[in-house]
Amino acid sequence: MKTPPRLPAPRQVAPRSAAPRLGSPRPVAAAAPAPVAPGAGAGTSTRIHFGRVFKVESTSYFLLLGTTLFLVVFGLIMVLSSSSVDSYLENTGFFGTVLRQGGFALIGVPVMLMISHLPLKFWQRVAWPMLIVACLMQCLVVFTPLGYEIAGNTNWLSIAGVQFQPSEAIKLALVVWLGVILSQKQNKLDDWRHVYIPVFGVGGGAVMLVLIGGDLGTVMIMAGILFGALFFAGVRLRMLAFPLAVGAVLALLMAVTSSNRMTRILSFMGAGCEELDGPISAACWQPLHGTWALASGGVFGVGLGNSKAKWSWLPAADNDYIFAIIGEELGLIGAVVVLFMFILLAFAFLRIMRTTTSMQARVSTAAVLVWLIGQAFVNIGVVLGVFPVLGVPLPLVSAGGTALLTTLGAIGIVLSFTRGDRSNTARSNTDRSNTSLRAASSGDDQ
Repeated sequence: MKTPPRLPAPRQVAPRSAAPRLGSPRPVAAAAPAPVAPGAGAGTSTRIHFGRVFKVESTSYFLLLGTTLFLVVFGLIMVLSSSSVDSYLENTGFFGTVLRQGGFALIGVPVMLMISHLPLKFWQRVAWPMLIVACLMQCLVVFTPLGYEIAGNTNWLSIAGVQFQPSEAIKLALVVWLGVILSQKQNKLDDWRHVYIPVFGVGGGAVMLVLIGGDLGTVMIMAGILFGALFFAGVRLRMLAFPLAVGAVLALLMAVTSSNRMTRILSFMGAGCEELDGPISAACWQPLHGTWALASGGVFGVGLGNSKAKWSWLPAADNDYIFAIIGEELGLIGAVVVLFMFILLAFAFLRIMRTTTSMQARVSTAAVLVWLIGQAFVNIGVVLGVFPVLGVPLPLVSAGGTALLTTLGAIGIVLSFTRGDRSNTARSNTDRSNTSLRAASSGDDQ
């Protein structure tokens, strides 16, 4: 009986991925995980999350954040100096006003940093609700007894002893809403219907609610926000000429039909402001003493805290006329430093607008730029006698809780745009790297 022949054993073929390639690095065995001491995991997790808050951001982010924080701290110092006398006379102590302002700053700065982490899509979802809620609050001011009048302007809402300005919330809502609306219509901005109906129909209606309350200074800033957003969105100037003319006529009518505003305009023109004509009128008192405070400061100032105008000579020394106290106590040098910081703030906004890839981010940043820099220009111009008294504060510096919170909120929105662009850039770079790696791997396999 023959023995059947033995067949050769099948050859074992190693998997393709297991065989090392010529010239490729030898695989390294994974190291065994090191033992973790009890409680060490929680500390590591805490360090990781804490580091994410301070991760490296763009230079535009730190430029805007640093300038903002400097102006806030500088504003608290000047509010303390300019308000100490009036606070004492109001039985709140020398530190009453600055403690209140500092409380708003302690709330506003963390809120600004929290807002800076919100994505772009979040603002798209909340744009309309923000504008509607802000307009409803302004309706309570002008159409209900809850509205509170100060210096002839009904622009404050008083609820349970707490006063705040809904018009400041409308500014913030317009910043977000304009960015969303104009980005949705960026391919239709040559058609006047897609510009006039939403922007001047809805946005102009929100401005009219503030105009009914009589605050012409705030209305001018809000109108600047509308036109500034349209200009930086790329709307042609000839399309802006007609609404600009209509707005100028409305502002003129509101001025001539109000005795309070006409008195301010006449005092700006010098009527009743000369001692030779008799006693100085009440409307001339504030601009004259503001000019005298600036003039007495000279180049180096009289020293921080040594102002004479704040001793009940200059009304609104810690608010609308705080720049006069800055010029008196810190002199020309201090005034120039403040001007330089606002120029630096404008440069940060322009840099963010130039580098962003989103139409929404660019328009909203432009609206914040016109709001803050335009308002600072108007406030300083009033103190210098370039404009009549309009009653707008110096952003981030003047006393005022609502204005400080909304201003920090607007800057937080712009900061969120810088973080969003940076994350999108990093994501696109990662995607390109992964694509290159996949292409190289497929080439090696072939």
